[in-house]
Amino acid sequence: MDVASDYATNICSHCDRAIPSSNIDLHYAHCSRNLEKCKICDDMIPKKHAEEHYLSTHAPVSCSLCSETMEPEILSLHKGEKCPQRIVTCDYCEFPLPAIDLFEHQEVCGNRTELCHLCNRYIRLRERTSHEVTCNGVPNNAAETSREGEREGGRRRPPPEDLSRKKLLFTIAITGIAVVLGSIIFHRKPVSSELH
Repeated sequence: MDVASDYATNICSHCDRAIPSSNIDLHYAHCSRNLEKCKICDDMIPKKHAEEHYLSTHAPVSCSLCSETMEPEILSLHKGEKCPQRIVTCDYCEFPLPAIDLFEHQEVCGNRTELCHLCNRYIRLRERTSHEVTCNGVPNNAAETSREGEREGGRRRPPPEDLSRKKLLFTIAITGIAVVLGSIIFHRKPVSSELH
């Protein structure tokens, strides 16, 4: 027997694999009877599992969040970056909500204001980052909005410290009034029989 013929191969016309020449006829009979080439990925699949292979590997799938149908290989990208129903968080309040609602939410949320404790001005949340870069830390006597001169001549909101102090004083005053009224209304007058 020739050593070179032991290593000679032929290409199977069914699966396009190199098969030893001595086994090519037996291989081809088995290969053509039991295997078929997937028309999408060119993998050789047992004929009895061809439909299962297609359904698990190549059949279009639906996104569980938005029900859009797509190729299975882009589903994870869709769910992570493109699905309008994926959950994202607001840049301003970190509230989780569907991506489709984020723009409208941030339009409202970004217009809320917070007091800058360095300059004592109310700053819109959407302007907070740029304000932090440019804030010189010089406090103003009266808290102002982030819009210059927006409410000239009008009353401005007092800083939160003044507001909470007023609320505390108001609560104390109401409590005191309630105690005085309660003692007047529910004050028991001694019955004459109790005096003797």
